[in-house]
Amino acid sequence: MAQLTLPTGSQVKRGKVWPGPVGANGKRPKRTKNFRVYRYDPDQDANPRVDTYTVDLEGCGPMVLDALIKIKNEVDPTLTFRRSCREGVCGSCAMNIDGANTLACTKAISDVSGSISIYPLPHMPVVKDLVPDLTNFYAQYSSIKPFLQTQTATPEKEWKQSPEERTKLDGLYECILCACCSTSCPSYWWNSDRYLGPAALLQSYRWLADSRDEATGARLDELEDPFRLYRCHTIMNCANTCPKGLNPARAIGEIKQMMVKRSV
Repeated sequence: MAQLTLPTGSQVKRGKVWPGPVGANGKRPKRTKNFRVYRYDPDQDANPRVDTYTVDLEGCGPMVLDALIKIKNEVDPTLTFRRSCREGVCGSCAMNIDGANTLACTKAISDVSGSISIYPLPHMPVVKDLVPDLTNFYAQYSSIKPFLQTQTATPEKEWKQSPEERTKLDGLYECILCACCSTSCPSYWWNSDRYLGPAALLQSYRWLADSRDEATGARLDELEDPFRLYRCHTIMNCANTCPKGLNPARAIGEIKQMMVKRSV
């Protein structure tokens, strides 16, 4: 049997168990929850660790993000994570919670029995704690030219589109670039330097399907590559984990069909 050895400094160690909350009467609150949170500080020459925090649920909001904010505000101000609007739209608080990629602002604490394990999005370089480095992810999104490209003269008012043509964009434009899908994809784990991944390809099809866009040929030419498009093996992890309920695998399948039709 093959034995794998983790690189030096990559093995996650057991971290600190922070003191639990104490009520005004000196007793522990009745409703508490343990949160096991991944901690990593690049400025310290130490392995990543998992710290354990106990949160009083009576004084906390219902979502995992509420618990993280409470921990940062009241227990450990060094805890680092991204957040923005907290309404499940911006995608900035994406992380791996209870073994699945999702948004901390929409993941209910009550959905998880027992302690909750929280890690950064998998298979991405970690900036600090729960903050992944999304530089490559955003560069790939930029590479598909996510904007309307036209050759005809710009109309005086707007580019017109019928209701039927507009409907074709449903399930595509709603992507919030949280990276949950791409970081759930094994093909992206091993080939993220060349494979665009589900999120970028979903956005690519969003413009390929747009009746107003006039750069279909050039867009398909850019995707005609053994890695950029065809590393998708329809595992469906992307659709299963998307917090917006989108289906990147279906969009990728549509692109492949467009490739076939234009070569006939």
